[in-house]
Amino acid sequence: MPEIIFLSIIQGVTEFIPVSSSAHLILLSNYLNFNNQNLTLDISLHLGSLLAIIFYFKKDLLNLVDNKNLFIKIIISSIPVMFFGFLLISLNLMEHLRSYEIIGWSTIIFGVLLYYSDLTKVNKKIKKDFGYSSALYIGFIQVLSLIPGVSRSGITITGGRLLNFSRLDSAKISFLVSIPTLTIISLYNIQNLIMGKNFEISKMNFLGVLLSFLFSYLTIKFFLNYIKKFSLTVFVIYRIFLGMIILLYVY
Repeated sequence: MPEIIFLSIIQGVTEFIPVSSSAHLILLSNYLNFNNQNLTLDISLHLGSLLAIIFYFKKDLLNLVDNKNLFIKIIISSIPVMFFGFLLISLNLMEHLRSYEIIGWSTIIFGVLLYYSDLTKVNKKIKKDFGYSSALYIGFIQVLSLIPGVSRSGITITGGRLLNFSRLDSAKISFLVSIPTLTIISLYNIQNLIMGKNFEISKMNFLGVLLSFLFSYLTIKFFLNYIKKFSLTVFVIYRIFLGMIILLYVY
């Protein structure tokens, strides 16, 4: 039970702020030797995050019916990361990216990039400036999130800021383009569950979905309110501090 609660908090909080959920889950699960980080729990945690973002942006998603162009742009933004993710998995390269050294360096490097992108002036709005070229750009820069430590939300927010969108609009773009990605991750894991004939789903998994949903929803709400008033510097400092600790451990 404590492991489920802890991993749900880590997934819910780190999935939507620019600090890398995969890095935290890998590091903490290995360090604390958690036994419950299995495939069914992974599905539960990502499903909870997916439901939270759908619930939070339900009005925006309902408007997609009337705004098919935005829907198409979201799909376009998701294609590159899905393609390269499939490629890495097919070639069995994903595990090579999960080393502490890679996580440490990517946490620092992309934290610094986030800082510099946050200095960008704001002169664009989603409604009139988020075109197909912007969607494709966000899509390709999101591919970097396949490296643990980069952070999917962090790199897409960085991309949005480099395109001169505000912090709030960059975060909204990041959250919206995460929906297809989280959906594919959940479906891929469910497929693996079926192929492996492992249907061991228990109350713990439902608890994982519930807690991940709760902490994800609260994080989205807090983060969007936070960036209306403050910069992303606090997350940059945290990333550099975390990366240095990891590298000190490695070297």
